[in-house]
Amino acid sequence: MPEPLQAGLWGFVAALALVLGAVIALLTPVPRKLVALVLAFGAGALISALAFDLSEEAFRVGGTFVFGAGLAVGALAYYVGDRLIDRLGPGSGVTRETAGPAIVLGALLDGLPESLVLGATLIGGAGVSPSFLAAVLVSNLPEGLGGSRDLSAEGHATRNIIGLWLAVALASGITAAIGNAALSAMGTGPLAFVQAVAAGAILTMLADTMFPEAFREGGELAGLATALGFATAFLLSRT
Repeated sequence: MPEPLQAGLWGFVAALALVLGAVIALLTPVPRKLVALVLAFGAGALISALAFDLSEEAFRVGGTFVFGAGLAVGALAYYVGDRLIDRLGPGSGVTRETAGPAIVLGALLDGLPESLVLGATLIGGAGVSPSFLAAVLVSNLPEGLGGSRDLSAEGHATRNIIGLWLAVALASGITAAIGNAALSAMGTGPLAFVQAVAAGAILTMLADTMFPEAFREGGELAGLATALGFATAFLLSRT
């Protein structure tokens, strides 16, 4: 199987956790605290992945300037994109019909950098990073759970909710495939920059979205779930 196609498949598979979360949320009531603890676990796994799979490699290959510039670009891009999406979200005067797309746009903003990196990990015949893949899977599941629960409460039809998440998964797969093909032709320098950009975007997303929600809904257990997620992803990266 061609490498870009493999990358696209892995990107799609990782994003299917959003669809799985949606199905679970629509079939059975899931306690908010449980969703928050899964979110905290995923956040801890992402910390390990961005530190050891992204930042360390980006710094080793690209050096201080490339790493610093990429981190800043990723953080600012996420911040600006998230502020724009907030204007479409609930409480900003939008209708029920526009709140749902805002949630999905937020999932895209979170997921596309992750998909890009997943595709990049296969460059040169290397296998997909198991720790980063696990981190993305675990972090996507509660997003699909919580987002679908809110969309359903707003009156969106079940088929439309599933369709929206499938569209996000497809976009993630396409991003992974394109990223793999483009970065394979560019060499290690641009790849290091992209890794740093993704690290900056994911780190900003963690602080802006995942941690506040996890601690607000999960309480004092969220810290333990975060530590467990970090340890799990770290050990996976060392196997």
